[in-house]
Amino acid sequence: MTELPSQYHRNLPYGERMSADELIGDSLFPFEGDLQVVPLADPELPEPLRAGEPGGKPCYTCTDPDKFVIWRDDQWHLKAFENHGLPFVAVLEPREHYRLDNLPPELTATLGVMIQRVAGAIGRIDAVGRTHFSRWGDGSEHFHLWFLARPLGQMQLRGAMLALWDDLLPNVPSEQHQEHVRLVAAALAEDGGEAVDLPATE
Repeated sequence: MTELPSQYHRNLPYGERMSADELIGDSLFPFEGDLQVVPLADPELPEPLRAGEPGGKPCYTCTDPDKFVIWRDDQWHLKAFENHGLPFVAVLEPREHYRLDNLPPELTATLGVMIQRVAGAIGRIDAVGRTHFSRWGDGSEHFHLWFLARPLGQMQLRGAMLALWDDLLPNVPSEQHQEHVRLVAAALAEDGGEAVDLPATE
């Protein structure tokens, strides 16, 4: 095993199966029955390089900056993805390559406004009850913020398990997805920036 970097790491039960009892039976946990937690793996040190880091894979966003983009302005763009079970799944990214820790102050100052605008635009979809946003930064160095729309009335989907439900629910049909995309992009464009034309569905 690699030398453990902290007291926290030294307290973890590597190679053991922890109990799932704390989760099973919780009203927001999407599974029931006999489940096993995979054994905790040893830490990987140094950590694998993310896309966009020096020596890692090329940055996905910078390599193909227009892919999946539905709205943009001079600073930010919003991407929306098909093949999701939730009514809407999107990512907000700065157009230039920055990490969270080195976002320029003038860009950081607009982030809160953009979160509010994107959540409000997604909320115009009639199927949406609430929009959650999260930052997972382990795959790509280029800063990105995820937006996940919880379906209206589906209280079982509240909380941190929403991302799991996205993988479990049937995919939104392509035509409906594009309708949602156009609605969100147009709503964002009302307050600036431009909606990006999407190819028509076949």
